Amino acid sequence: MPHIQPVVNRRQMLSQAGAGFGALALNGMLTQAETLKTGLATQGCHHPASAKSVIFLFMEGGPSQLDTFDRKPLLNELAGQSLPASFREPITAMGEKGSPLLECKRKWNRYGESGLEISDWFPHVAQHADELAILRSCYGEGINHSGGCNLMNTGSIIAGRPSLGSWVTYGLGSETEELPAFVVMKDQKKPGTNGVRSWGPGFLPSTFQGTPVGDGPTDEAIANLTLPAGIDEPRQRQKLDLIRKINKMHAARLPDVSTLDARIRSYELAYRMQSAAPEAVDLTRETAATRELYGLDDKPTANFGEICLLARRMVERGVRFIQLFSGTGSGWDAHSGIESNHTKYCGSVDKPIAGLLTDLRRRGLLDQTLVVWGGEFGRTPMSEKGTGRDHNPTGFTMWMAGGGVNGGQVIGATDELGLYATENRAHVHDIHASILHLLGLDRLELSYNHQGRLERPTVNEGKMIRQLIS
Repeated sequence: MPHIQPVVNRRQMLSQAGAGFGALALNGMLTQAETLKTGLATQGCHHPASAKSVIFLFMEGGPSQLDTFDRKPLLNELAGQSLPASFREPITAMGEKGSPLLECKRKWNRYGESGLEISDWFPHVAQHADELAILRSCYGEGINHSGGCNLMNTGSIIAGRPSLGSWVTYGLGSETEELPAFVVMKDQKKPGTNGVRSWGPGFLPSTFQGTPVGDGPTDEAIANLTLPAGIDEPRQRQKLDLIRKINKMHAARLPDVSTLDARIRSYELAYRMQSAAPEAVDLTRETAATRELYGLDDKPTANFGEICLLARRMVERGVRFIQLFSGTGSGWDAHSGIESNHTKYCGSVDKPIAGLLTDLRRRGLLDQTLVVWGGEFGRTPMSEKGTGRDHNPTGFTMWMAGGGVNGGQVIGATDELGLYATENRAHVHDIHASILHLLGLDRLELSYNHQGRLERPTVNEGKMIRQLIS
């Protein structure tokens, strides 16, 4: 029998096959990048969606539900007394059991046809009462700012999981080629409680991380976007083509490193943004009436008003998920002097938020844009340092408007002192599941294979809050 000489030996075959598998992986990565670039979904809707975009108004530090959207007459009746024994066990909120109850000094009124009770700290938002679905029975496990912000933004008190905005853009992709799908804006140039972890991709590919706007060291809305002096567009295009070629070659050797895919996409997106982004963030094109609507010419409301207006402009241009931070660096954290603290912060956001709702409505965008308001937790009815309130994750308030939500209603309740959620309790996972549902995403169907395990945005927990749409 003649001897058959193999074309390649075993070692050569394994080497060549391995390189081939790398090329297949690269092709998959580039296909995914192209998918996002063209605005097609990576997984797509699981059911008909009522919302196309989300604007999440995040009040970092924890606003007091007791002084804004959840009136408790008994709190003022018992002010100065200790927490009644029936409320003391099991006490999961922070704060001393022996601290006296702190009265609410706010005036309350009923607004709209729905008659929702809202305090005088939000007189402008109150004019939109019939558009608000107020969730008074929210709760979670994050007792400090780091854990609370992690939970509200990623679904876990432990760092490392993808942010909600990352999950949304992973599931639905982008509707714009010229702007990021997920944008983050803050009222102050501070890193915030957890910094990038609040809008990071976790174990998802790096391309799904949020893009900070207005957070650079200069006055540029988006850092490092302007072409350097002496560099024209053709030369920039040549440079990017070369960088892309080198990155592709590198990615072929390292198919599991998602940061390479993100780097390739970021260069291409930045190139497209150089023409589109300056127009998107150019507020000089807005009328004097619009500037007044958002409070741009008044110092207390100027910062948050500007990012609210930018959020509307980005929704118009197809940005999928926009998160706005008020009180960056736990500004709402009123352990003492809650009257001065919340007067300042409520005053800085009330008119801009109302302006945003008005503007979205008159432009026909509110029905397809889900607006969410809240912080990482609420505050206790017991006083701290005599004039403040401590953290309270066991019962707090959030609200939603637009995006298919039925407004003019209150969902759930806390006890008579506002310490614990008692009726129709809504965990943070339920809130995330509801946001995803309104966007057409099922919390269990949306998944990512991470180290052999199917990971989901709500950690396999949570449920849609049906009252939002019923």
